[in-house]
Amino acid sequence: MSDADKIRLHARDRYVLPAHSRKEVRFPICAGNVVSELDMSGKTPNVCQALKGRRFLEANNLRLVDVSGPKSGLSTTVVYTYEFVDGMPSTTQQEQPWTRLRGALKDVFANLGGGEAYLRAERENFYAREKER
Repeated sequence: MSDADKIRLHARDRYVLPAHSRKEVRFPICAGNVVSELDMSGKTPNVCQALKGRRFLEANNLRLVDVSGPKSGLSTTVVYTYEFVDGMPSTTQQEQPWTRLRGALKDVFANLGGGEAYLRAERENFYAREKER
């Protein structure tokens, strides 16, 4: 996954979806916050490009309504203000199936003593069938 994809995904999960669930019409994203949250020191221009790029805007049904900060537009102090165009942000083919599966086997693993206990037992018995032959 490219840095730009990581930035777009993080911004969507951390800022876009929560703003949409709170039914906000407008919301800001500070480039510096994304840089620090993703530990991308030195990659501020990449973050800024991803946050104002067409792919990010279209994928999330957003319109960029304001950019505040220095003239270069490539600083940790840049704040992008977005507005939802209409409806819920769209999901890509790649994200949707994984999102739906998240937590699907939680109860099954809980009954088996948790995910770690299940994996440990499977690893211990992995070659048991070969030894019985």
